[in-house]
Amino acid sequence: MSPQFDVDAPTLSRFVMKNTKDPELVLLLNSLATSFKLIASAVGRAGVAQLYGLAGEVNSTGDDQKKLDVMSNDMMINALVASGVCSVLVSEENEEPIIVPADKAGKFCVAFDPLDGSSNIDCNVSVGTIFSVYEKTGDAGTVEDLLRSGADCICAGYCAYSSAVELVFTFNGGTVEGFCLDPTIGEFVHTRINMRFPEDGGKRIYSCNEGNFIHWDQPIKDAVDSFKNGIDGKPYTARYVGSMVADIHRTLLYGGIYIYPADKKSPKGKLRCLYEGIPMALIIEQAGGIASTGYFQGKIGRVAELVPDAIHCKCPIIMGGPRDVGVVYDCYKKAGIDTPSL
Repeated sequence: MSPQFDVDAPTLSRFVMKNTKDPELVLLLNSLATSFKLIASAVGRAGVAQLYGLAGEVNSTGDDQKKLDVMSNDMMINALVASGVCSVLVSEENEEPIIVPADKAGKFCVAFDPLDGSSNIDCNVSVGTIFSVYEKTGDAGTVEDLLRSGADCICAGYCAYSSAVELVFTFNGGTVEGFCLDPTIGEFVHTRINMRFPEDGGKRIYSCNEGNFIHWDQPIKDAVDSFKNGIDGKPYTARYVGSMVADIHRTLLYGGIYIYPADKKSPKGKLRCLYEGIPMALIIEQAGGIASTGYFQGKIGRVAELVPDAIHCKCPIIMGGPRDVGVVYDCYKKAGIDTPSL
């Protein structure tokens, strides 16, 4: 038999069924995977299909919508409504939640950013999709079913569209697993098993938008200066894509730290809690990393413990391995701020 062909391909559907025995969850992940394939196709053909540029609208958080934002959003909504297992959908691109008609409703509530980093799409930079899944608590799903902390999130993940299409997701309390889209069979195949942060901290990389430096609090400035000037005589390398999926994916694989803190300009942070902060926090923590809010609302806490007070509320984020998040915590300690142990 040729080694180029796997006669027993470990697909996403098989993995979900084996680990949950829940047919409805298999349907949900299959519907998400279908939308990811559609989005990947649209992203790959954006140039020839004239999909670059603005759609002429703004989304729920005031960002200009690109044509691909609108298309990706429609692809995800259509796939999830048609799945028959969702009751409430929340998208970054929609001001209000989407309540699935009763005859198509199921037990899951899904929040998602259909095309994270789309401001970069016109210059062909990596983009992605982020999602979190909750289960409704009553007979009919409501927005309140999504306004819960990461402790109630049953699974979360992201899909990165680049030289390969990679889906990374985790069940709450489980391992972080990676699947790569095999275009020859049209399936996501299990390629990264039990993804973990490098034990030694990995590469010395810090990732942040230093254009906001003047707005940061002093401990964050001090931490970034420490990375730049060197720790143990070894300066860190700066890498910042501006697409959260790309920056987090690199941080997870290579090590390092990703920082988007609260600051004077954005006192509540910039990234959305429900469909960016919480799902990424679950992935980072279950891969052996730290997902911190930094100093926020009078204390330093975990992103996964935040309870969203609105579907589009924001939160600050400091995510990385213990080695590098420890540098930030040390700067908070020097400033007299109570800091949790790693």
